[in-house]
Amino acid sequence: MDICFNETPAMFGIFHIAMMVLSIVVVCVFVILVKKRSEDKHLNMIKWFGIGMVLAEIWKQWFSLKYVFDGTYNMWFFPWQLCSIAMYCSVLISFVKRKLQDTLLTFMATFSLLAAIMALLFPQDMLRPQILFTAHGFAYHIVMLLESALSILILSKRKKTSFKPVIVMFLILSVIAEIVNSFGHFVLSDRKPEPNMFQITPYYPSTQVVFSSIAKTLGVIPEIIIYLVLIIAMSYVIFRIEQKIFNRKR
Repeated sequence: MDICFNETPAMFGIFHIAMMVLSIVVVCVFVILVKKRSEDKHLNMIKWFGIGMVLAEIWKQWFSLKYVFDGTYNMWFFPWQLCSIAMYCSVLISFVKRKLQDTLLTFMATFSLLAAIMALLFPQDMLRPQILFTAHGFAYHIVMLLESALSILILSKRKKTSFKPVIVMFLILSVIAEIVNSFGHFVLSDRKPEPNMFQITPYYPSTQVVFSSIAKTLGVIPEIIIYLVLIIAMSYVIFRIEQKIFNRKR
């Protein structure tokens, strides 16, 4: 079960590049195969992707506890990262009213799409010695891309949606992430197993290259604010691009 690579894959190494190419191919083929299907079928696919993600997350928690951290739970892997939210959205998508459904779809078409792309481009946390653990990370984010593609296809056939509810949703999720971070910090008091949900823990500088420099220069809280604003801005750019494409189709 815990079969390992001979050498842990390096970022931008052969394995990483192969996974990025595979991601592009899978998404392109998937869109070609499903783009003409009905909205109901697209929603149903998102739901089943979500159920699969939940089952995979349960396996991940078990595997990391038993084979990666020797029976000690590491809250770094608590399922409330930005990439985790797609799992919850996709499970809920078929059970909410149209207005909230639009918000969830828009979130997956923007914030989740951005998160999946960035995770696949810079997969530091996914490149692990254990083959199955690493494969899970890449497979999960490829499924995120597929869900984002389905969300875009659905939204392209609906009336124009607003981005404001999605910003509110993101900020609420960020507050919850910070609550988890604070709880983990005061309970564990050890940086290694502490949670860093959404990469915005207020107790340590960011581990991300550019933002760690910002934290050291301006402080952790200003860095977190800049980080969140940047995510919102980049997601909004994606939203505007998609809206222009939708308007042309309509």
